[in-house]
Amino acid sequence: MFIGHFGVALAAKRIAPRTSLGTLVMAAQFVDLLWPVFLLLGLERVIIAPGNTAVTPLDFISYPLSHSLFADLGWACLFAGIYKLVNRDSRGAACLWFVVLSHWVLDALSHRPDLPLYPGSATYVGLGLWNSRFWTVFVEGAIFAFGAMTYARTTPIRDRIGFFAFRSFIALLLFYLLNIFGPPPPSEKAVALGALGLWFFVVWAYWLDRHRTTISPPPQKALTILDHLS
Repeated sequence: MFIGHFGVALAAKRIAPRTSLGTLVMAAQFVDLLWPVFLLLGLERVIIAPGNTAVTPLDFISYPLSHSLFADLGWACLFAGIYKLVNRDSRGAACLWFVVLSHWVLDALSHRPDLPLYPGSATYVGLGLWNSRFWTVFVEGAIFAFGAMTYARTTPIRDRIGFFAFRSFIALLLFYLLNIFGPPPPSEKAVALGALGLWFFVVWAYWLDRHRTTISPPPQKALTILDHLS
């Protein structure tokens, strides 16, 4: 899943208004930001296998450090813990924990059974949404649309930059849909280098969030749950 993760980050601003959208995007994509580094270091493996699924030609041979459930629980605790230590924001930290872990949940929906439960696990998880282009676009589009609308309602524009930066951010992410119909990448190294481009969206999210104003309070039910967790 790709734009679905961004949809989670955008929607989470409603629950954690003190947390920058850049931090929320970083959390939602955190394991995918780690993954290309592990690929380049030779710690994880992917191969290009056209036809592997209808949506992506990538065959994820091994990625237990970035995409196993056990590892992602650890990354979620680390990310949320550092945020709380730096910002003293318990609600934001609890929200970020869920956002980081949501990546594994959405990937489990999308991938074929290739997500390990822990490093060395013989059990792999994946419901295979990527076997259908139509349902992938429908499900990811719905999550993304909900997140974008929630963010837009939660953060009125502060100036013209806030207006255009948000819309261009959304437009660039929607170009993802074109990748479904594009050719496979030329090499595994190109995959890793291309994945590092996710940092561009993190930086952009920090920038655009500074030009918008949060005025809506988080939902009461969500607050109650997060208060108990924090």
